[in-house]
Amino acid sequence: MSWSGDYEKYMATAAAVAGTAMVVRGVVSELVPDELREMLRSAARGIRARVSSTHTVVIDETEGLSTNQIYDAARTYLAARINTDMQRLRASRVDDAQGIMITMDQGEEMLDVHDGVEYTWRLVSRDTAAAATAHAAPYGIGGGGAANRRGRSRFEVKSFEVSFHKKHKEKALRSYLPFVIDTAKAMNDKHRNLKMHMIEYDAWTAVDLRHPSTFDTLAMDHSLKHSVMYDLERFVKRKDYYRRIGRAWKRGYLLYGPPGTGKSSLIAAMANYLKFDIYDLELTEVKSNSDLRRLLVGMSNRSILVVEDIDCTIDLQQRDEGEIKRAKPTYSGEENEDKVTLSGLLNFVDGLWSTSGEERIIVFTTNYRERLDPALLRPGRMDMHIHMGYCTREAFRVLASNYHNVENHAMYPEIEHLIEEVLTTPAEVAEVLMRNDDVDVALQVLAEFLKAKRNEAGETKAENKNGNQKINKYEQSMV
Repeated sequence: MSWSGDYEKYMATAAAVAGTAMVVRGVVSELVPDELREMLRSAARGIRARVSSTHTVVIDETEGLSTNQIYDAARTYLAARINTDMQRLRASRVDDAQGIMITMDQGEEMLDVHDGVEYTWRLVSRDTAAAATAHAAPYGIGGGGAANRRGRSRFEVKSFEVSFHKKHKEKALRSYLPFVIDTAKAMNDKHRNLKMHMIEYDAWTAVDLRHPSTFDTLAMDHSLKHSVMYDLERFVKRKDYYRRIGRAWKRGYLLYGPPGTGKSSLIAAMANYLKFDIYDLELTEVKSNSDLRRLLVGMSNRSILVVEDIDCTIDLQQRDEGEIKRAKPTYSGEENEDKVTLSGLLNFVDGLWSTSGEERIIVFTTNYRERLDPALLRPGRMDMHIHMGYCTREAFRVLASNYHNVENHAMYPEIEHLIEEVLTTPAEVAEVLMRNDDVDVALQVLAEFLKAKRNEAGETKAENKNGNQKINKYEQSMV
């Protein structure tokens, strides 16, 4: 028999075997239930595990309907250690402000060493079945096949598999995986975009927080600024302390002072400093205490809850000498249980619901502290009261440095003297400094602005004095 004849028979046999394998695989897929096939795979894996010196931990992308945080952490961790010599890489970017993330592709492997132990990572993918929608099967939606006939559809499940020698199993589970999670968390905290959450349709909606305010650019008293920074640093380091004393891990700040004194800028600086998201709670958008609880429980940890202008944003109930009374008149037909009440808000601030999250900061702002119910102000609710006052000499110098990059100038003594005489807010000073790019012109215009305010204040004072004199003369004439 010729060589060519043998080759043809060999190829024909190989083709027949391949075809038979495909038919068998198709029949098995059609006739053997998914659950049984998974049981067979599991049994095979169990047999391999008994004879192998290698153990493997599988980290699925999802856990039920929730995202598996360990999977996300592993993806971030491995992306920072990726070997670009791999044949296949996966590139992605989910935000214009972030760079391209390079990760391993399906089937690729990479080696990592931690504490003297080698770990092999592999990205795998498998098809699994899920119940199809109730209306899909009767109308043949999603194509034919046994899967649809059984009312099931397929989807892809991704997993990371990390393998190691079985003698290091305890170290892998109790040391290595927590290390991966902590490292990924630190990386995300450093590079992630902060979010501003606001209420839309009775739920939180997030947008990127790109406010540039920092403590370096904040126009406020130097000692007060450092006092706030120290308090924040101390708070985030005291998780074990709060747990030991039996208190919720939270901190309350009351920012009060005239409009334009930098309360919102301070909140943004706090968020940027701690890398905390902001939840802007507009109480007028909340219908009841139950809705308030649902929103607040939905907040993430490491976040700042902000209620601005709390004295005038909602018809809160105030308590006076043990009795509850309305701060403002209600509309006809209103029921207290259908409104957000002071007690409902306080229950989250320091009641049982305050333990629904960790490492949270609560910030209330007001222009008039004296209007607030004393129940809001006591320690344990608002732990630190921060007065945001009118512009000072220090604040002016910070603003001049921010807007014109100048540390000193011949006009500083005159302007600082005027600032001590005139009540002006940092917002007003900043607005004047922004009007001109030339530092000499900008400072000259600011000096003229402050002089005008001083003259206006003097005229108002004189008018008030004359008015009081006329009133006194009238009262004397009536005696």
